[in-house]
Amino acid sequence: MKHYTEQFINGVWQEGTSTSLMENYNPFTGELIYRYQAASQQDVDDAYQAAQIAQIQWAKTLPEERKDYLKKLATIVADMEQEIFDLLCEESGGTKAKFAFEYGDTLKVIDDAMAYHMMMNGKIMPSNVLGKDNYVYKIPKGVITVIAPFNFPLLLSMRSIVPAIACGNTVVVKPSSETPGSAFLIAEMFEKAGFPKGVINVVAGRGSEIGDYIVSHPTSSLISFTGSTEVGQHIGKVAGELLKDVSLELGGNQAMIVLEDADVDQAAKAAVIGAYSHQGQICMAINRILVTPNVRDQFIKSFVAYSKEVKVGDPTDEEVFIGPLINERQAQKVAENLQATIKAGAKVELEGKIEKSVVHPWILSNVTNDMCAAKCEMFAPVCSIITVKNEEEAIKVANDTEYGLSNSIFTKDLYKGLELAKQLHSGMAHVNDQSITHEPHVMFGGEKYSGVGRFNGQWVIDKFTTEKWISVQKIDRY
Repeated sequence: MKHYTEQFINGVWQEGTSTSLMENYNPFTGELIYRYQAASQQDVDDAYQAAQIAQIQWAKTLPEERKDYLKKLATIVADMEQEIFDLLCEESGGTKAKFAFEYGDTLKVIDDAMAYHMMMNGKIMPSNVLGKDNYVYKIPKGVITVIAPFNFPLLLSMRSIVPAIACGNTVVVKPSSETPGSAFLIAEMFEKAGFPKGVINVVAGRGSEIGDYIVSHPTSSLISFTGSTEVGQHIGKVAGELLKDVSLELGGNQAMIVLEDADVDQAAKAAVIGAYSHQGQICMAINRILVTPNVRDQFIKSFVAYSKEVKVGDPTDEEVFIGPLINERQAQKVAENLQATIKAGAKVELEGKIEKSVVHPWILSNVTNDMCAAKCEMFAPVCSIITVKNEEEAIKVANDTEYGLSNSIFTKDLYKGLELAKQLHSGMAHVNDQSITHEPHVMFGGEKYSGVGRFNGQWVIDKFTTEKWISVQKIDRY
């Protein structure tokens, strides 16, 4: 993969001015990929200044001009497919299967955003004042800050960057320290597509040095953050004190409910995808599977059998479905949570090996909602099976969590599935499918500790724009 050792500010690649050095490691081999000079607070100031100046002109570009820029961007992304895969594989441990999903949906995000400039619709409203016309305009928010995660660093960055720019905003991006190259690769894509200088700026530095500084910077109109609930709460607190808008996509603790009339084999196959995709390092990954007594044993048997067929290891191997966690620290944390859950009475149905940063699938049964593996977001290929008496208890147990992102229900009675899905306290729910589901034109977002705000389509347009009332008094009023 290409080594990105410079920041991208106002269309110029330049070395960071912090005294700190940052390191980028391969999560599978543990080898150092490269070092680079971190961004300082002055670099952050320069990035915001560039974005603020560029935004004035960018907002004035004609709708078709912005569409043409996005067309060029899509072409560049298509041309760089292999380069993108190499980077995501080496830097984040992504497998070929994970790349196909992330890359494909990134292209869809760009394609959908080509219409956003025509969806910034205002209103003409009547007035109770004689001779007055009321106009409500939808205008860009200004400069949007995007703080990206390590797990899907391309898609979950572009999901905010592209709509923001399509709506006439400019952007400052801070990548995760675990995956900085992905954000600089995005900057290179926009550079190759010919976007004006300052429209996108990328600064990578230590959170302790520039994290809060970025969130509290007066130039930024909105913080779009994807990551852990704990960090999201802190960002919300800092931004809230400044009355700064936020869009927060945070953690999850997804439940799959398997009812007695479900196709158990299909549910087991879906659970493999929902629990193990990208090593379970997905906010929508299945953490708990709730089964009724009559299907419990059959489901466990099928789920274990399908899980044993999954290939684990080197993400460069195209047959591998489960690669490494982002680092060995995370794997050690998983091991500790597993031992705590087993000690509390859980039964091991499938014991996975833990080899450095690689965690093989684990399946636990006899789990209760208060056990560590069930109440925590494991962010690993670990699944807890909880037995419930009936569908009423299934809904109660599924909702008994501080999270509320994406759940699923398996049943042959589609209408019942739909009605039960309405009772789940989550932003998204899927009947006869697993929880890792994303369509760039459909609303995406969570409830409770899983986040604030909505992505995609009209929802993201509304979030990344603001409405302004202008009245025109056509005859003398006074």
